Amino acid sequence: MMTNLLTIEEINYLTNFRKKLHQFPELSDNEQLTAQSVVNELKLCNPTTILSKLGGNGVAAIFKGDLEGETLLFRAELDALPIQEENTFEHTSNYPGISHKCGHDGHATILIGLARMLKNNPPLKGEVILLFQPAEENGNGAKAVLADEKFKSIIPDFVFSLHNVPDFEKGAIIVKNNSFTPSVTSLKITLKGKTSHAAEPENGINPDIALQELIVAIKGLADNNLESETFTVVTTVYATLGSEDYGISADYAELHFTIRCWTAKQLKNLKEICANLVQVISKKHQLKYSMDWIYEFDSNNNDDKAVDYIIKAAASNSFNIIKKQTPFKWGEDFGTFTQQYKGAMFGLGAGKQTPALHNPDYDFPDEITSYGIQMFYAIIKLIHA
Repeated sequence: MMTNLLTIEEINYLTNFRKKLHQFPELSDNEQLTAQSVVNELKLCNPTTILSKLGGNGVAAIFKGDLEGETLLFRAELDALPIQEENTFEHTSNYPGISHKCGHDGHATILIGLARMLKNNPPLKGEVILLFQPAEENGNGAKAVLADEKFKSIIPDFVFSLHNVPDFEKGAIIVKNNSFTPSVTSLKITLKGKTSHAAEPENGINPDIALQELIVAIKGLADNNLESETFTVVTTVYATLGSEDYGISADYAELHFTIRCWTAKQLKNLKEICANLVQVISKKHQLKYSMDWIYEFDSNNNDDKAVDYIIKAAASNSFNIIKKQTPFKWGEDFGTFTQQYKGAMFGLGAGKQTPALHNPDYDFPDEITSYGIQMFYAIIKLIHA
């Protein structure tokens, strides 16, 4: 059994750091001050190298051992959400309409805590890379980091990440092999016809019927059985037609969906089906159309060996292990890493009474910070044993 390696003073220090991040949240692609706060803390931890401005505002701290060994990457996120906070505690967001409602402030703090442990217990072999990734919420960050020339010299043997998960016991470690989170994308469709007087709609081309047919056809692709290999969630998130001009038959419509399923291959097939539906229905109604796929997240493909390390790390700490039977339904762009490298994401229970992620009253529970740090540290000790 691994004892708690973190003192009360250390936990208080990290809690204060997390609350400062919470007070000054920044949206995806705008995390400059958050990144600088991270760099300032990392400089106190004596890493071998600090890389900044990775894929935008990303930061990586590299701790090198003297002997050859595996390269391990641990990733957290920097960005907040465009959500107005409803909490009234002292560390509430200073910026109207922006707040940390997914716990990225807590995830980043866990990596800072790991850096502080590595300062006093540097790796004897291999490399440990702590990546603070930008722009997770819009799905751009992981791709941007991997495409950055400064990242090209980093070739991880394993990549790991965690996500706090409300409605699970605090500190519980939630694991799953294969797909941990789904492939997710958003679809924007625009339809363009021809205006006419509302009394003479036959002289125009109104996209109203096409709009209805597309909603029925695309939502018809859903398979809501969680146990099914073809599980698919199709959600209509936005639709508009024409304007509030009662003498005009509309000529323009816009329709947005989110689509999520278990695998990248399945999502690729669904995208092809959607494209064909839009083309056929638009042609049927003599409409011009456009399609845009936006906010894409690859599914997290958890490697069996990486999951085994996570389970062993949890067991060494005597943490409660929960083996999930089906993937979580939310998207996470760490999947871009696990599609390319061996690795895994695991869940960290945030408490049964914790508000849900992305809710305006959510706040990362500081009591679970030490669990995340000890999990990552145990994984390092296991692989570098």
